[in-house]
Amino acid sequence: MSTQVEAAPIAAPRPRGGIGQSVNDSLVVAKRNLIRMTRIPEMIIFGMIQPVMFVVLFSYVFGGSMQIGNSTAPEVYREFLMAGIFAQTVTFATAGAGAGIADDMHKGLIDRFRSLPMARGAVLTGRTLADLVQTALTVVVLVVVALLVGWRIHEGIPKALGAFALLLLLGYAFSWIGALIGLSVRTPEAATSGGLIWLFPVTFISNAFVDSSNLTPWLRHIAEWNPFSATVQACRELFGNPGVSASDAWPMEHPVLASVIWSVLIIAAFRTLAVRKYRSATA
Repeated sequence: MSTQVEAAPIAAPRPRGGIGQSVNDSLVVAKRNLIRMTRIPEMIIFGMIQPVMFVVLFSYVFGGSMQIGNSTAPEVYREFLMAGIFAQTVTFATAGAGAGIADDMHKGLIDRFRSLPMARGAVLTGRTLADLVQTALTVVVLVVVALLVGWRIHEGIPKALGAFALLLLLGYAFSWIGALIGLSVRTPEAATSGGLIWLFPVTFISNAFVDSSNLTPWLRHIAEWNPFSATVQACRELFGNPGVSASDAWPMEHPVLASVIWSVLIIAAFRTLAVRKYRSATA
């Protein structure tokens, strides 16, 4: 007499939706990149040294020669300066994002990702999220240095947190520009150079380091409609720092709203272009 034992049916895994799979895959790729960053600590350290040098150099070299409003006091310029340095720091992370993606392409890692059942855009989203975490850590270190040189928050912690959120949103938006550059060049070195060349005019033709009202009229208009300037102006307003001068330009009259709109538009446009470039580059 034989006894037949029926195996219990194994429930098939529920299929994940497109958005659910994309989010999960993006987080997995982000975790991979964060683990990689911890294994290369010098990459994080060097990324923190550069903005600290900018703070010290601009604060003490130019601090006594810049006029903000009716004052040339160094401490006034230091408070004026910090919003610009914060914004410059989060946008300069663009070069690292582009170089990292170009390096993955050069080493064939992207081809290995293609063999996996994962959302196509997850590779780029995960990379940009990991860069956002690194940028946030750099900003934390920069805040400590800024406090040491005399920068202060005058509008309370909630508004200050809103300012830092705008900074990280801008940094995340610009990282998608870096992702597109990284997919469009052949080597990480080219991605680094290409990621920095366009950033210098964007950051310096702005209200980050000088009062835009002192610029020539045509240059002032460019600076006032610069997405970078909108975030800098919004941060100064939320921090309560000097330098929030009157202007007829809409982004300067409504800097917080303008900063959000600019960042969202940049993300929407360049994420679409980057994902399209990724698909065509790995097809």
